[in-house]
Amino acid sequence: MNRDVLRNHRERIDELDEQLIRLLAERFEITKAVGQFKAENDLPAADPERERQQISRLHEIAQIVGMDPLFGEKVFRLIVDEVIRHHEKTAEKHGESKS
Repeated sequence: MNRDVLRNHRERIDELDEQLIRLLAERFEITKAVGQFKAENDLPAADPERERQQISRLHEIAQIVGMDPLFGEKVFRLIVDEVIRHHEKTAEKHGESKS
């Protein structure tokens, strides 16, 4: 009986892991379009003010759902750093195509 409980928990974790990956893929598709827009309009890859607003918003959400806000911020930072890296590469390619 205890093994069934553990198996059920693990199955749910596996489902959530899949959802997380699918959501991240969707998010990166959208940020890819943002990066293209920024490159075409000579906007910087990073937007520190937007990041500060998002971190504040995510801290509030984390507190509501009972999650450590600092952990949420670390996850957000990891994602945003990857997005900025992609934006910078897109801007470089865009700059090269203008030459």
